[in-house]
Amino acid sequence: MKKSSLIIGRQPLAEAMDAGRPIDKILLAKNAGGEMAATIRRLAKDRNIPVQVVPIEKLNSISRANHQGVIAFAALVQYLDLQQVIDHVVGQGQVPLFVILDGVTDVRNIGAIARTALCCGAQALIIPDKGVGALNEEALKSSAGALEKIHVCRVNSLMKAVDELHMNGIKVFAAEMEAKPLLHELDWKEPAAVVMGSEDKGVYPALMKICDEKFRIPMAGSFESLNVSVAAGMILYEAMKKRMEN
Repeated sequence: MKKSSLIIGRQPLAEAMDAGRPIDKILLAKNAGGEMAATIRRLAKDRNIPVQVVPIEKLNSISRANHQGVIAFAALVQYLDLQQVIDHVVGQGQVPLFVILDGVTDVRNIGAIARTALCCGAQALIIPDKGVGALNEEALKSSAGALEKIHVCRVNSLMKAVDELHMNGIKVFAAEMEAKPLLHELDWKEPAAVVMGSEDKGVYPALMKICDEKFRIPMAGSFESLNVSVAAGMILYEAMKKRMEN
């Protein structure tokens, strides 16, 4: 981690959050207390910034500076509010096409998905504040800069994000190997978001349950294993193709 991407100390961090500087996560010492520590927790909660409580030794291993029990990692991308992104996309006369990442931890896959999403006309990525790979320099490199161009919405609950999408008339789709409808049989011309789950566990069951449509990607033979970024590419290309039809 480059020194320039660290925010060290309580006052510098509070000022950075007040200024709206994007932050990936905050490490807070177990024994951190006082008014400033409470302020940092409150500001982090308001901005959906993950706070991880760690031993003081962890902070000392990251920086020898006077960190006052807190170190934050500055984000390389700007996180946006989901409702504001929806309003912006609709206001531009576009039909929403969003990608939800559930448990995708490989930053190279995240970068590749962002790159494909942008190329296929998707306007936003929706990620949780925990359980997803960091949008670090490797992710940006894998995305070929797409992560700096596509809207990135960080939420504290994907379940609540789906509720928000539903309230805005956006359907949520998810791939499932046992589903009967095929990818190309869905109506991708309507406002939609597609959930991409982790390769080992798939989409979280409770999240899958509240999706509007489940579909499967048709494959030749009996081999049913696709890299998540490849699967996302196939899905998003089909969505783009449908939207280009008269």
